[in-house]
Amino acid sequence: MKKPQVFVTRKLTDEVIAMLETVASVEQWTEEYPIPRELLLDRVEHVDAVLTMLTERVDEELLTKAKNLRIVANMAVGYDNIDLAACKRHGVVVTNTPDVLTEATADLAFALLMATGRRVTEANRFLLNGEWTSWSPMLLAGQNVYGATLGIIGMGRIGEAVARRARGFGMRILYHNRNRKHQAEEETGALLVGLETLLQESDYVVLLTPLTDETRLLMGDREFSLMKETSVFINVSRGGTVDEAALYRALVEKKIWAAGLDVFQIEPVPPDNPLLSLPNVVALPHIGSATLQTRVEMAKLAAANIVAVLSEKEPLSAL
Repeated sequence: MKKPQVFVTRKLTDEVIAMLETVASVEQWTEEYPIPRELLLDRVEHVDAVLTMLTERVDEELLTKAKNLRIVANMAVGYDNIDLAACKRHGVVVTNTPDVLTEATADLAFALLMATGRRVTEANRFLLNGEWTSWSPMLLAGQNVYGATLGIIGMGRIGEAVARRARGFGMRILYHNRNRKHQAEEETGALLVGLETLLQESDYVVLLTPLTDETRLLMGDREFSLMKETSVFINVSRGGTVDEAALYRALVEKKIWAAGLDVFQIEPVPPDNPLLSLPNVVALPHIGSATLQTRVEMAKLAAANIVAVLSEKEPLSAL
């Protein structure tokens, strides 16, 4: 009997491909850049499974083309690149990779918080550019991290992990979430508050919500105007949750102190994005979960979901 077919949209480790080959014939796109849309539509026409990244849009067009498709395994915790309703109509299972990237992403969020608050990248450029000619008491002075108030918008797994790190820095922790997280409150002392209160009282605001219709452009002019002039905004969720023009205005008009961004509305971010021109912005290329160990675990979980579905078993992390 002919083996099922799997298409992998980016080059993964031999170990992951070997997992898939236990149940299917595997083809993968091996370039470092995303597969062109038309080529993707051609490749998925006869496949039973596709292992996708955030760069691939799974919509009605693709699902209509991929007549044999049984599962889309997204190698990410987010899935705003996938039309879940359309997948349901076509009887296609969708899975993601939760849990395995929680700690790595929380590490990055806290690193970005510290780098932004303490002006680490700005200081590095200052030194490398030969501008450090003498010591001065207020030279590149930033904001305290230890003992500051942290506001977390979106207290999911990653938010809870960030709160655990913040506790070690003696921070007062506020959070805004649809549901109260009793265990997180017990573990970290976090306090559930309204969004306005969080924005008004926090020294650091970390945005960790998924991108949904409710959270799209969640942070705009009004929200930034509520923050302290000394506060720092961190986004490690999705670029679409922030009005970038409003953030730029808030930074230029000194309504907030600085911003640390791992995500942008358009990715890769265009070099002429005005936010990149500001010295008080720390910008990263969407590397929240980018540790070698985590990316391998994400790929293995995505592959395991495909193996399960093609073996007529329940997937490990279905949406």
